[in-house]
Amino acid sequence: MKAKALVLEKVRELSLRDIDLAQDVGPDDVKIKIDTVGVCGSDVHYYTYGRIGGFVVNAPMVLGHEAAGIVTEVGAKVKTLKVGDRVCMEPGVPDLTSRASKLGLYNVDPSVVFWATPPVHGVLTPYVVHPAAFTFKLPDNVSFAEAAMVEPFAVGLWASVKAGIKPGDTAVVTGAGPIGIMAALAALAGGCSRVIVSDLVDEKLAIAGAYAGISTVNVKREKLVDAVNAATDGWGVDIVFEASGSPRAYEGIDSLIRPSGCLIAIGMPVEPVKIDISSFAAKEIRIETVFRYANVFDRALAMIASGKVDLKPLISATFPFNDSIAAFERAAEGRPKDVKLQIKM
Repeated sequence: MKAKALVLEKVRELSLRDIDLAQDVGPDDVKIKIDTVGVCGSDVHYYTYGRIGGFVVNAPMVLGHEAAGIVTEVGAKVKTLKVGDRVCMEPGVPDLTSRASKLGLYNVDPSVVFWATPPVHGVLTPYVVHPAAFTFKLPDNVSFAEAAMVEPFAVGLWASVKAGIKPGDTAVVTGAGPIGIMAALAALAGGCSRVIVSDLVDEKLAIAGAYAGISTVNVKREKLVDAVNAATDGWGVDIVFEASGSPRAYEGIDSLIRPSGCLIAIGMPVEPVKIDISSFAAKEIRIETVFRYANVFDRALAMIASGKVDLKPLISATFPFNDSIAAFERAAEGRPKDVKLQIKM
């Protein structure tokens, strides 16, 4: 069935055109009229480079995976949702019979089908079909714009889960992009007493620093290790969340972390990273990596609904669907004041 969509034709070439998309509703599926879609950094990376690691765009692909909308049709076996429900969707669907899924690690299931990850089409199109098991009803107080932020917030929340935060912990987040700020907010909501966020861009640091519990460091003007030592009496922070994806962020990163602390690698560097394992071992620093998330999507939605996490200040601009190409062109510019751009269908 043909539908209008935002299609990545090849590197740096987008079009709004009709494309064949599967729209058949199975017994366990729901059909959703898309309302709002966030522009993710991975979408922009595919647009500008055509690949992320081993994921390569070899054919035209519909972009978008951070989405919310309204259920318009339900499959025969669906009992949890009904027509008219406002929902957001977890974009990765694993093979529930896989070994990874049985272990609760479905985010690293090699056969996971994830929107806008080659060769799977995304959701920048008026209607999508999705399993009801990965579709979540919105509380009345959560807007579509907030609901389209659940997906990226789930990444930050998963990082906090992997960190094993204890009440009163102090953390550093390197990188004040969308995921970095969301990781900081998740860490605070998860029990951290304070978070230091570092970046090179004052405008992004100003947005992060407007939240209670977050202090900021511009590493062009101040050494992050000096700020950490001043805040912790030279002991170091309990957790560092590396969210910039910059290889340079790893230079001396162990000096920020207290003995037996933790490094959570969220950002995906575009080139190999060198770390001194001996320095990590001497302090028994634990290293954890993050790839998407598992079993936290509903929790991310609940935290937004509860008011513990306010993501509305991170929405920088909203574009109509017909201006989707302009939205991606602006996202690719990397404007200093932009955190999250969204597209309204």
